[in-house]
Amino acid sequence: MSEIDIGLDVKTPKRECKDENCPFHGKLPVRGQVLNGEVISIMDDKSVVVERGYLKKAPKYERYERRRSKHTVHKPECISLKEGDNVKIAECRPLSKTKSFVVIEKE
Repeated sequence: MSEIDIGLDVKTPKRECKDENCPFHGKLPVRGQVLNGEVISIMDDKSVVVERGYLKKAPKYERYERRRSKHTVHKPECISLKEGDNVKIAECRPLSKTKSFVVIEKE
């Protein structure tokens, strides 16, 4: 199997898939943000919910507050996930009303 380049430093999945919205085996370009998070819910065979935590500075108090956000993410068929997995997601074109990210690597 040849190494597939999507423009990011990630490992290519070992499994093949026929998903059109796969950045490795389909025609989906990835651009923009690359985020890390944890899978908290598997919606169906093509969608997962990823939660990421981050720090935001509160200038008034000169401290940081913990925040978190949830993203609905497209899961290609070639990447197998379960709840609790840490993943790397990348921004792509809007795939549906809520999905604008795709899973690119299981960490």
